Amino acid sequence: MLAYAQDPFEIQVFEYEPLPLGTFTYEEHLNYVAAGSSQFDGSAAPLQGQLHASSEWTTGLTDEIRAGFVVLSAFVPGYGMEYAGVRMLPHFYAPKSWGLPVNLGFVAEFSFEKPLFDPDARQLELRGILEKHIGRLQMDGNLVFHSSLQGPGASRGWGVEPSARVGWQQWRTLTPSVEYYSSATEHTHLVFPGGDWKIGDRFTWSFGLGFGTTAGTHELVLKSRLEYEFGRKHD
Repeated sequence: MLAYAQDPFEIQVFEYEPLPLGTFTYEEHLNYVAAGSSQFDGSAAPLQGQLHASSEWTTGLTDEIRAGFVVLSAFVPGYGMEYAGVRMLPHFYAPKSWGLPVNLGFVAEFSFEKPLFDPDARQLELRGILEKHIGRLQMDGNLVFHSSLQGPGASRGWGVEPSARVGWQQWRTLTPSVEYYSSATEHTHLVFPGGDWKIGDRFTWSFGLGFGTTAGTHELVLKSRLEYEFGRKHD
């Protein structure tokens, strides 16, 4: 597996974000690997110079359940623009009526990718979400367990990838933040200073510049996520 602490297609700490029935979101992730691996890892192409694009549609099914579908594509040096695969993501959130001291959620992700992008072409992720607000401060943590269902990593069992985000709402429309991604099995760590810019009531741009903090993590990654919400309005 590539020495990478975070999926290059969707670099995001998941927050507590339920959508009621009749509400939809469209997200476009654009991530560029300015510095990364320069050699093939089995069937997977080097990350250096790749531009990853993920188009994600999500719909609310109930106040606590939503479902997402993602189409992956990427520009790969020497190959050009390539279709990379698809993902399906059911989301579940603990109701606010429970009166919990923190917001809790859970996301399962079923991933089907071409071997050019990951030798383990079929994968399952189970992601726990924890969120806490204290005034302007927002803290989010994800604990991800992932397993290969098809490929050379299928015999390795489950891996663990914790991640976290701390944001401070400095102005009404701008929230500077720092995100952290790691892999307990690969011993890699990435830090992303960045922020969220709320351009309108339903349009948000998230951005960041990530870099490795260990000798085995030399990545330099620019990430961007545009999110537009449409349909029924909600709090």
